[in-house]
Amino acid sequence: MNSPGDVLGLISRGDADTRAELARLTGMARSTVAQRVDTLIAYGIVEERDSGASTGGRPPRVLRLDTDDNCVLGVDLGATHSRVALMDVGGALLADREDPLHITEGPERVLGRIDERMHELVAAAERPLHAVKAIGIGVPGPVEFATGRPVNPPIMPGWHEYAVPEYFTARYPLDVLVDNDVNALALGEVRHGATAAGDLLFVKVGTGIGCGIIAGDRLHRGAQGSAGDIGHIRVPGSEAVQCRCGNTGCLEAVAGGAALAARLRAAGVAAADGRAVVELVDRGDPLAVRLVREAGRDIGDVLAGLVNFFNPEAIVVGGVLARAHEPLLAGVREAVYQRSLPLATHRLTVVPTATGEAGGALGAGRLAIDHVLDPAHVDTALAATPAAGATAAAR
Repeated sequence: MNSPGDVLGLISRGDADTRAELARLTGMARSTVAQRVDTLIAYGIVEERDSGASTGGRPPRVLRLDTDDNCVLGVDLGATHSRVALMDVGGALLADREDPLHITEGPERVLGRIDERMHELVAAAERPLHAVKAIGIGVPGPVEFATGRPVNPPIMPGWHEYAVPEYFTARYPLDVLVDNDVNALALGEVRHGATAAGDLLFVKVGTGIGCGIIAGDRLHRGAQGSAGDIGHIRVPGSEAVQCRCGNTGCLEAVAGGAALAARLRAAGVAAADGRAVVELVDRGDPLAVRLVREAGRDIGDVLAGLVNFFNPEAIVVGGVLARAHEPLLAGVREAVYQRSLPLATHRLTVVPTATGEAGGALGAGRLAIDHVLDPAHVDTALAATPAAGATAAAR
C-alpha cells in the first residue's frame, strides 16, 4: 500500500493533486511522499506545474498525468472495417481513422495496416512514436486474454492462436492487450457513454452476436476470457438452422445480421449484409422491419435468462443492427420484460449505445490506459529501471 503505483492511482483518479493532499490521504511522511512523487516524475508518467491557487502564501505545485509523452492506441477490428484511435492517458481522443478492412486478409496484412495507421495518427497529433506506451485491440472472435491470442475465431481464418501482441512488441517497446471486441465496446460504453451503471450487459448485434459484461464496475471475462459468448446459445425451435460454429440453432445463426440478410435474399429482397438490412429498415421495408423485430425478440429471450441470473442495471445494444434500434429494441424489451422476474426488471433500462461507431476503439484505448496506469504494472516497471534501486534505498 502507498507504493508509487498507488500514489499514481490517487493522482490519475483526481483524488489528490498536490503533495500535501497525498500526505493527508495516505498518512505518509512528507519526505516519503516526495520520494514517491519524484520517482513518478523521473519515470515520466507524472508532471508538476506551478498552477495551484494561492491561499495567501506560495501557490502549491499541482501534480497531474503527463499526457504529452504518454499515449495509447485503441484498435477496433471488425469483419469488414477497422477504426484506430490515438488517445492520451487522460482519455482524451487525439486523432482517429476508420478504414474498410477485411479480417479475412489474415493477421500479417491486417496488423501491418494498423501499424501504418499508428504512424499516421502519431504524426497527425504531433507526438513522438515513443509516446505510445500500449496498444489495446478488440477483435471479432474469442480471445484468451492472458496471451492475447484468438482461439478458433469463426470469421477470422488464419488467426487461430496467432501471437498478436508479439507482432508489435517485436517492433516497439510497448505493451499490447487483445480482447474480444464486445468487451472493448462494453468498456467504451461505461467510460465514454451515457450509461453510468456498475452492472451492465453490452450486447453487440452485428454479423454475429456477443455480450460484454460489466460487474461491479469491472469487466468480467470469465476463467479463460470467453464470458458473454451468447451468440452460440441455442434458440428453442431453431434446431434446424446451421451455425458457422458447427452447431445448430445458435442465436447468431437466427438473429445476427448475416442471418437476416440471408432470409431477405431468400424472399427476393436484395440485402448483402447487416448494413443493407438497416438501410431497408430505414426505408420502411415491411419484411426487414418485421425480421429485425423478431430478431429482437429472439435476443430478448436469451437476455431474459441473463437478467434473471445477473440482475444488471442496464442492457445497452450496439453493433450494426443497433442502428435500426426502434424495431430491434422493441423486440428485446418485449421479451425481456415479459420473461424476466419483476424485481430484476424493476429499474432495468434497455437502451442503444451512446458511443456510436467509435465505441470499440475508445474501449480498446481504455483497456490500454488502464494497463499503463495500473499500480502493479507501474511498480513492476519501476523495479526494473535503474532508478528503482536508488528509490528503494531512500525509503
